[in-house]
Amino acid sequence: MTDTQRHPLAELIATIEDRKANPPAKSYTTTLFAGGVPKIGAKIIEEAAEVVEAADEPGEPGRTHLIREAADLVYHLFVMLAHRGVRLSEVEAELTRRSGTSGLDEKASRTKPQ
Repeated sequence: MTDTQRHPLAELIATIEDRKANPPAKSYTTTLFAGGVPKIGAKIIEEAAEVVEAADEPGEPGRTHLIREAADLVYHLFVMLAHRGVRLSEVEAELTRRSGTSGLDEKASRTKPQ
C-alpha cells in the first residue's frame, strides 16, 4: 500500500506513534503522553460521555456532532494504545479471536489480570 492509499486510521496511528518517538514541544499529543494514563484516561472518559450525549441529539446536526465526538474518542483511545505500546494489529487480532463467539460467552470466559 502506498502512502496515498493509506487508511485514515492508519495515518492517525502513524502520526501518534511519531509524536511519541519525536515529541514536538507544541503538540497536544505530546502533552497527553506527558500526562500518562491519568491524563489520557480522563480525556477518554470525557470524550466517551460526549459521544453518548451527541448520540441523543436529534436530526442531522446531532448525527454530525456524533461523528465528530466519535473521532475525538478514537483519537484519544489510539493515544492510550500508543502510550502503552499496544499496536492496532494486536487489537485487530483480539477482535478476530472473538469473531463468531457470543459476546456474553466471551465476556464470561475472561479472567481478570493479576
